[in-house]
Amino acid sequence: MAEFVVVTGLSGAGRSQAGAVLEDIGWYVMDNIPTALITKVAELVAGPAPETQRLALVVGRHAAQLGELQAAIQRLRASGERVKVLFLDASDEVLVRRFEGNRRRHPLGTEGVVEAIADERRRLGAIKEMADIVVDTSDLNVNQLRERLSELFSDGETLDMQILVLSFGFKHGVPLDVDNVLDVRFLPNPHWVEAMRPLTGLDEPVRRYVLGQPEAKEFLDRVEHLLNFLVPAYINEGKSYLTIAIGCTGGRHRSVVLAEEIANSLRELGYNPSVTHRDVDR
Repeated sequence: MAEFVVVTGLSGAGRSQAGAVLEDIGWYVMDNIPTALITKVAELVAGPAPETQRLALVVGRHAAQLGELQAAIQRLRASGERVKVLFLDASDEVLVRRFEGNRRRHPLGTEGVVEAIADERRRLGAIKEMADIVVDTSDLNVNQLRERLSELFSDGETLDMQILVLSFGFKHGVPLDVDNVLDVRFLPNPHWVEAMRPLTGLDEPVRRYVLGQPEAKEFLDRVEHLLNFLVPAYINEGKSYLTIAIGCTGGRHRSVVLAEEIANSLRELGYNPSVTHRDVDR
């Protein structure tokens, strides 16, 4: 059976870079494919013993295609093939900065960039709701995007639940592409302990300090029970990707420690999560 990933999202959010990453890790990539051809390509690939088993379709660049994309994805899913939709997003501020930086015109027309981004975001709202995974590229450089997509799509078997545990700092913004957010700012902040301020949650003194708080142990016990209930429920509903975000003020101390602990709890429950610390170096 062939496997498809439809790559779409906002202009400037990194569709072309995503296509390049997928090609590098073994997917056959068709960039800027017209939506009308999506199901025709699927029919060609889905024959007996196809040469191309893993096909990435990068779509969504032209305004005329946006209205057709939802129906095309529905038809592709109805064909019985293994289909995932990857939606790339970014904050308006970042998208404006990217367009101003490369001096390219937004594909939706001659109106201002801010208005065009808002229009495209509105048009793609239903597609985003259909997505199996949303990746926010606002704070990702090319190498970080490569690492994220490689974690998601390098393995030929992408039907298993893939879990990302992400630490972040609220002062740098809540990530857009997460399923669950846990706020750990109720714990004492190591930032105010002078000896720990330059360290991070990856350093043992900070880890001991955070986990030494009675509230931290109770929090982790409750989270483990919650995940033991939630993850199987998500799997039963057909969800393939799950992102759990843990936030503290700056994203360097408490959230890092607890993200590592939550990932360990998930491993003990039989899952294989990946861990990313978005703001640990800020």
